[in-house]
Amino acid sequence: MHFLNDIALDIFSALQRCTSLITLKKAHAKFFPHGLYDTNLLTKIAVLYVSFDKVDNARCVFERVSNPGSYLWNVLIRGYANQGRFSPSLGLYSKMMQKGLKPDRYTFPFALKSCAGLSDLKLGRLVHQHSVCCGCQHDVFVSAALVDMYAKCGNVEAARLVFDKMPVRDLVSWTSMISGYAHNGCNCETLDLFDLMRDSGIRPNRVGVLSVLLACGNLGALRKGEWLHSYVIQTGFEFDVRVATAIMDMYTKCASLDLARRLFDATPGKDVVCWSAMIASYGIHGQGRKSLDLFNDMLRATVRPNHVTFTCILSACSHSGLLEEGKRCFESMVKEYGIAPQLNNYACMVDLLSRSGQLFEAEKLIENMPVEPDASIWGSLLGACRIYGNLDLAERIADQIFLLDPFHAGYHVLLSNIYAAKSRWKEVEKVRKLMMRRGANKVQGFSLIEFKNVVHKFGVGDRSHPQSGKIYAVLDELAAPMKRLGYVPLTDFVLHDIEEEAKEEALLYHSERLAIAFGLINTPPGTPIRITKNLRICGDCHNAIKLISKIVNRVIIVRDIHRFHHFEDGLCSCGDYW
Repeated sequence: MHFLNDIALDIFSALQRCTSLITLKKAHAKFFPHGLYDTNLLTKIAVLYVSFDKVDNARCVFERVSNPGSYLWNVLIRGYANQGRFSPSLGLYSKMMQKGLKPDRYTFPFALKSCAGLSDLKLGRLVHQHSVCCGCQHDVFVSAALVDMYAKCGNVEAARLVFDKMPVRDLVSWTSMISGYAHNGCNCETLDLFDLMRDSGIRPNRVGVLSVLLACGNLGALRKGEWLHSYVIQTGFEFDVRVATAIMDMYTKCASLDLARRLFDATPGKDVVCWSAMIASYGIHGQGRKSLDLFNDMLRATVRPNHVTFTCILSACSHSGLLEEGKRCFESMVKEYGIAPQLNNYACMVDLLSRSGQLFEAEKLIENMPVEPDASIWGSLLGACRIYGNLDLAERIADQIFLLDPFHAGYHVLLSNIYAAKSRWKEVEKVRKLMMRRGANKVQGFSLIEFKNVVHKFGVGDRSHPQSGKIYAVLDELAAPMKRLGYVPLTDFVLHDIEEEAKEEALLYHSERLAIAFGLINTPPGTPIRITKNLRICGDCHNAIKLISKIVNRVIIVRDIHRFHHFEDGLCSCGDYW
């Protein structure tokens, strides 16, 4: 017995000196000849295996422990969660509960992390209940994990309730809530909470800065984004390539492409993500040639493109109608770089062919794809059917789309647009009734404009704004000069079988026009007006804004869900190709 105790002490001493996986395995091997099953030694070995990211080895050791304590259970649950193996992590959590062991403040953060990783809100709520029963819900680490879990599961309201009840909020909890808002599209809330965090004396970390930059870009909040850029310089994050790339993306989305390029040129150590982001920036602004030039610069800089890079360059070709160039890029993926096209790459190629009028070639590409097409790929082709008025193909495609995604309102609306353009009002009504039966609610369109660090939001026919009287007066004043310049309302974009006069009035007060009128009222003459719209700009508004830009002698920049439109002197940068 004394002999075995001496060996155990010798092994424990060896474990204390382990600095690599090799030395750990050597120490572990000393167990087997002597049949040692000392719980403390096994626990120490399991912990060390997890520290070297060898969770499966640790699990084998764990299974040899006759009665593992909470500490060892927590180590394994944490190890699996940190590896992104969320199901085994939660499986151990469940077994731990079945064994009658009480989870603690070290258990819940990683069980919740696993729920978040699986987007399992139901299970996350159950773990939340367990934390309450165990009296751990107010622990700062558990609370932060709860905020993160609810946010990543899409329930930002529950996340905020937990956040507001926290007795102490550290940097992690603030960052979790800010990031949760940003990644759930709650952009104004992101900026408001960021300001509140700074007022509380908490200095943001890298993740927080990235989240706020994302929100600024989504809102088109250029002034706030510029302030944040200066803050990044003051805090030293400017040398982080990922942060620099996020600032570039923010400037791009705020229609300041020159600032984005200036920052790109000044960023040292540009990686493939940074290059791809700048290529994409030119693409969404309709400058496909510059995207191609930059892609060639990237290759000369010996930065190897990946499938995301090709998605960016193919998308740029699509937005600029560069059919042959896009085809060559698509072919080079496999032939020159050995990259198998993924779904996004095929989607861009289908979009390029569709927009170029090659509808049947696009359909053939979809049918011959080695990967299963999703609804969005068929949706690109359906959108082209609207542009080119191909009703027969549209009806055939719609059947495919509704099988894959029967609840997406956008595809129903697109088909309605196609029927309405042909004055097929009975079919329009059928599609609308189908939407209602399926519960596919149409996304409400809105437009945003920033003025004096405040983002103003407008909906179609919106009269809630304090300046609505002036806004509508401006639009009414513009109507006559627009008609003199040849404006004829495209009433087929109004999906109702109503009188033409009523259709024209419905078009006049679309959200982007209200936002532009607000900009004309509140900004100095000659300054650009920047608008962000959550949906695709309709054909009638596109025609109208071209004329408005000429009448008021302003550059008007509209970012819709797909791309930017730079309107100036009666023309658009997209060349009416969008």
